[in-house]
Amino acid sequence: MTNHTTTTVTPAELVISIRGLRKRYGDHEAVRGIDLEIHRGEIFAFLGPNGAGKTTTVEILEGFRQATAGTVSVLGHDPWRAPASWRARIGIVLQESEAEPAVTVRECLDLYAGYYPAPRDVDETMELVNLTSKAGQRATSLSGGQRRRLDVALALIGDPELIFLDEPTTGFDPAARRAAWEVIAGLRDLGKTVFLTTHYMEEAERLADRIAVITAGEIVARGTPQTLGDRQLEAAQIAFSLPDTSPGTELPSALSMRVTRQPDGRLLLPSRRVTADLYTLVGWALEHDLELDDLEVTRPTLEDVYLQLTTETNDHLERI
Repeated sequence: MTNHTTTTVTPAELVISIRGLRKRYGDHEAVRGIDLEIHRGEIFAFLGPNGAGKTTTVEILEGFRQATAGTVSVLGHDPWRAPASWRARIGIVLQESEAEPAVTVRECLDLYAGYYPAPRDVDETMELVNLTSKAGQRATSLSGGQRRRLDVALALIGDPELIFLDEPTTGFDPAARRAAWEVIAGLRDLGKTVFLTTHYMEEAERLADRIAVITAGEIVARGTPQTLGDRQLEAAQIAFSLPDTSPGTELPSALSMRVTRQPDGRLLLPSRRVTADLYTLVGWALEHDLELDDLEVTRPTLEDVYLQLTTETNDHLERI
């Protein structure tokens, strides 16, 4: 068994630094001067619609494409010119991959471990991704979720410092997706840095420490899941229904001017002072002996913010 030492690092240590990154394919500029910083030990989610420049950026960071302009540093090296030893310090989980034919899970991990100078222990790695019970099963016979866990195990077997996860739960059922989230969150506990791309907003919200949104080759927002696009400043929505038999009483004027009726008959009240508005609304309902059916308070979801950001950018591009 290989002994792994733990190195103490400062939380602010940069693992990825990008300045003015551009990538052009002929007349098309896929990435337009983006800046990014990712710190050691964080899970960073990189979101964007298809064709936004997301995959191009990730492939540059992985060393598979050369930037047209700008500077890129990943683990202290330009990925395009990095030495072979640099490759052992990163792990990659592609969106799609094929299982090694005719080998078991253990044999597959043993094979890949041989490619690295200081691999992780195979048994420890299988336990980490919950594949110990499948050690003797052929990789080609695994379920989709189990196969994806093997992909993560193969990315971990070299004991990398940085792991790229490209849409790791695409095609998963809800139970398999949540199991995968536990594995990915566990990578943070190991001190790994994770660069995650995903189309699932719930996945980004559950896992990411920070998020950046790219569209049309430009980063249009960045922040935590709670602050992306000033989400925390958006008005809440108070929704409720009134019984059909309610007397002809009107809502307090402070509320009625803001209330709209939805197609399903529910009333919607936007609010930036939720506690005060709820106090007024509930007090009014009690005074008139009314039940506020289906009362709920919601704030814009991460998906709402993401769609607004990407739609606004696309609308702007169509006008110019």
